[in-house]
Amino acid sequence: MRLNRKLEHIELSLRQKSIEGATGFNDITLVHNPLPQLDWEDVDTSCVFLGKQLKVPLLINAMTGGHPQLESINHNLARAAAAAGVALAVGSQRAALEDHSTRSSFAVVREANPDGVILANLGADCSLSEAREAIAMIRADGIQLHLNAPQELAMEEGDRKFRGVLENIGLLARQLDVPVIVKEVGFGMPRESIRRIAGAGVHYIDVGGAGGTDFMAIEQARSGKEAGFSWGIPTAVSLLEGLAEENEEIHLIASGGIQHALDCVKALSLGCFLVGMARPLLRIVIQDSVEGLTRYLDRFIEETRRIMLMLGAKTVPDLKKVPVIINGQTYHWMCRRGIDVDHYARRQGLL
Repeated sequence: MRLNRKLEHIELSLRQKSIEGATGFNDITLVHNPLPQLDWEDVDTSCVFLGKQLKVPLLINAMTGGHPQLESINHNLARAAAAAGVALAVGSQRAALEDHSTRSSFAVVREANPDGVILANLGADCSLSEAREAIAMIRADGIQLHLNAPQELAMEEGDRKFRGVLENIGLLARQLDVPVIVKEVGFGMPRESIRRIAGAGVHYIDVGGAGGTDFMAIEQARSGKEAGFSWGIPTAVSLLEGLAEENEEIHLIASGGIQHALDCVKALSLGCFLVGMARPLLRIVIQDSVEGLTRYLDRFIEETRRIMLMLGAKTVPDLKKVPVIINGQTYHWMCRRGIDVDHYARRQGLL
């Protein structure tokens, strides 16, 4: 059942259409700098993540693995990540822990990308031994522990027990030899949850907001049920919630409906550490080729560089000095939640 579910997730995900404005990034406007005082070659889009340099702060948040038919997809994603110099996460490795014949669909990513940043992936309720096994399987630099209660509740065969997850996250963060990244899978996080996760000893948190792949809708489609209600906190909103914590030990990753370089730069300008993308990149590698995805990622880096130059940002950290206007429902949400965002618009650092 789990193996078939992996294939169904891919098929149904690719059928989903993005909903305009669902992520909240349409409410975010970057203030143009007509005097950037930079040349093209001055702009540096690179960053360091888990001790390794990336050409751009981008993570391919893969949803694949756990089935023999998905091995080639993971292989191609890893090849493209290596060529473009971006990070890569595999999909949940639970299937490979239960069926060793599927392990090659995950192990192939390290074979194709021996020196890059690779993240393992398991549910946040996994045991210490399971986490260590998942990490060893792909010689991972870190491990994503995903939170997906809405998805599980939408699955007829899904989990119904979520007590003790936070305590388990804390145990794994203390005991594992690689960093833990706690990740939502498309329903976002409020600042209170981000505070609790950070309090458990986790320094990397992927807000995984609403606006991208809707796994609750996918599970409803799998079971033949009519589409239900939408659920979750939009990605831009969730990111701003987390940034309101003003905790320098928290490194936020913005994912969930990121479509292009402009979304990426908006998220980085708000203050995230890294941006994650999944479905748009998965669609390219399946419908085109690994070369097509590599070309796309190269263009993504060039587009990021172009936007940074128009803002006068020489480096990625400089983006946090860019004035940003927050309007619409995102601004209204922040006001109702008592989170001040006016200071983003009053930045003067690069103008």
